[in-house]
Amino acid sequence: MAESFIRWFKDLSIGDVPQVGGKNASLGEMYCSLVDKGIGIPQGFATTASAYRYTLEKTGLDKKIREILSDLDTHDIANLKERGHKIRTLIRGVDFPDEVKEQIFAAYDQLCEEYGRDTDVAVRSSATAEDLPDASFAGQQDSFLNIRGKGDLLRACLRCFSSLFTDRAISYREDKGFDHLSIALSIGVQKMVRSDLASAGVMFSIDTETGFKNAVLITSVYGLGEMIVQGKVTPDEYYVFKPTLKKGFRSIISKVVGSKKMKMVYDDDDRNPTKEVPVLKHERDRFVLSDDEILQLANWAVTIEEHYSERAGRFMPMDIEWAKDGITGELFIVQARPETVISQRDMTHLTQFKMVEKGEVLTMGRAVGQKIGSGKACVIRSPKEIAKFQKGEVLVTDNTDPDWEPIMKIASAIVTNRGGRTSHAAIVSREMGIPCVVATNDANVKIQHGQEVTVSCAEGEDGKVYRGKLQYEEHKIDINNLPKTKTKIMMNVGNPESAFDFSFLPSDGVGLARLEFIINSYIKIHPLALINFGDIEDKNLRHEIEDLTHGYEVKTDFFIERMAQGVAKIVAAFYPNPVIVRMSDFKSNEYANLIAGHLYEPKEENPMIGWRGASRYYSEAYRKGFDLECQAMKKVREEYGLDNLKLMVPFCRTVEEAKKVIAVMKENGIDQKDWDIYGMCEIPANVILAEEFLEVFDGFSIGTNDLTQLTLGLDRDSGLVAEIFDERNEAVVTLVKKVIAVAKAKNKYIGICGDAPSTYPEYLRLLIEAGIDSISLSPDAVVSARLDVTEAEKNNG
Repeated sequence: MAESFIRWFKDLSIGDVPQVGGKNASLGEMYCSLVDKGIGIPQGFATTASAYRYTLEKTGLDKKIREILSDLDTHDIANLKERGHKIRTLIRGVDFPDEVKEQIFAAYDQLCEEYGRDTDVAVRSSATAEDLPDASFAGQQDSFLNIRGKGDLLRACLRCFSSLFTDRAISYREDKGFDHLSIALSIGVQKMVRSDLASAGVMFSIDTETGFKNAVLITSVYGLGEMIVQGKVTPDEYYVFKPTLKKGFRSIISKVVGSKKMKMVYDDDDRNPTKEVPVLKHERDRFVLSDDEILQLANWAVTIEEHYSERAGRFMPMDIEWAKDGITGELFIVQARPETVISQRDMTHLTQFKMVEKGEVLTMGRAVGQKIGSGKACVIRSPKEIAKFQKGEVLVTDNTDPDWEPIMKIASAIVTNRGGRTSHAAIVSREMGIPCVVATNDANVKIQHGQEVTVSCAEGEDGKVYRGKLQYEEHKIDINNLPKTKTKIMMNVGNPESAFDFSFLPSDGVGLARLEFIINSYIKIHPLALINFGDIEDKNLRHEIEDLTHGYEVKTDFFIERMAQGVAKIVAAFYPNPVIVRMSDFKSNEYANLIAGHLYEPKEENPMIGWRGASRYYSEAYRKGFDLECQAMKKVREEYGLDNLKLMVPFCRTVEEAKKVIAVMKENGIDQKDWDIYGMCEIPANVILAEEFLEVFDGFSIGTNDLTQLTLGLDRDSGLVAEIFDERNEAVVTLVKKVIAVAKAKNKYIGICGDAPSTYPEYLRLLIEAGIDSISLSPDAVVSARLDVTEAEKNNG
């Protein structure tokens, strides 16, 4: 009986990697195991490794390839390019042996019987060493879309074979120590999903930047998904929180609109079956996926991850490609492979990078990873200029593709105009441990060729490119050997984009999450301007608000969703540990700085002690704005399922005020029967009447900055009296000790979120002696604080 060179997906499993490569074995595994669980997998077949080896042997290609590679030098770009080109041309010029050709045609005929004559297929390469934990070959070989007819199918198959010898694949195998002819190539032939008429994308069942395991990251673009993989567009991004998704909650904790300027669609040209076309502005400005589709994909990602983890006997995060059919509206999974970079990272040690110097920011984009790098900028506008790149330089270009990998691996950092966090540049930079900033839009204009730059991905989601070679620090932390403490060590976190990263620090949750950063960065518009949008007469203001809120018919929905998602990202990062969110504490001059804020804010002589905090929440002049905050918090708890969220009321001057705020919150559905609501203790009146305040609030968090300021009667921002400001002043310390004692006597929560404990060791000791429940610090002080608290608790008996 003739050897079988074809295997259908329905006959494959993950154990067949040696025969059909990681990509095709994974498709077979899902087709056999997950279709019954509701996951859509398009039908298809794979050629085997035997088909590849048989073809090379029968045509004599194996001997010719080895001869061409006999004097290979991957460090010589010209040498590498010449040998790669020779081999690829050689392979594309041969014909398949009849035995292989006949079996490919017979399998294609079966697909055409099911889907129609000359059905459209995707032809994808699958290397037999693909996706090993220490050798991630994913993306090294090529894929060809919208292939129709037997002639085009054979040509695409030969191009797949030849793509095993692209410059980047040859270089990669040399680096990993693989013999070039020991790797075989399988070809997957799969019915196309008509995503050219809808959308496609990539998703990971782990956060690709931080390794945070509890989130699914989904990216999406219009048209065929190759645009994401090639980094040619900036996609939409969505995060879904897995633990509460599994409980049935609609836990989409982040949604970001990408620019999506171009899309790839079908073309009638036989030689170029796809083309790139512009996306209309109204489509660019809206999300590609509906919430229901985001949740469906996230649930599929969880199901796929759980299946592969069970098979492997360990946690197995997944890298998955999906597509939506524009004719049927159905979603499909077209590829899935184990994630092989971030999941292999040593999580027992944390390496933190921190900028020491500040400088002029030349351009900004999306940060990939958390590292910092510097060097001379090499601005490359065309692949033809690759040869001029020198080791240690910063690669600056429009976007990269796999042909760039030989120079990417010697770069100190990478900066691109386009692409998202699942683009080629992002994936390769993660694997190689290189800082990368994508989607800057203007890097090759703002950065001059040859100038020294510093690329920082250590400052949250925004990646920054600074002028000059600036100083930065690198700290390695062993988090496994840190002691446990009776006193809870918590963090102050304001930026949602840093939350996943901070979640790996040894903390007991978040003692203070401020809303001000979220309002300033995520919303930017005064809440009353959204409530009263129809009354705004200024055309420029209206246009500015419309531009920011496109996609939201009801303007207040923009405020609620953006705030909810900003808060949710922090709360999810530390789940199930408590996260205490302080309701907004802008002063009137700060609210006035928001878009249209000047229409609603008074001019005050001293805003620091003016209309702020609790006094705004029940005031008729602002209450509707506070209602939006309450609705956002409810969304976090009730829609996203994040029940570790706790709330805190700032700057509450009187017990009567406290009762009014609690009543307003209850009218908004936030009832103390189900919620913990704390008060900030930052006014001497809070301490003097602590027993009465703690009849209203469920606990207190001491804010030493304002408490010191108001106890000593000084403006901490005034240089004239700055030297008097000291949290260690006896009057302040007396108040701190008193309020801790009252809270302990009433069995109410008492924490502190000021700077004093991390600044003064003696302050830490007095808090431990007084019996404080928790100490909340800036993230950079958490590790040292745990050691200091351990020592203080020992001394305290």
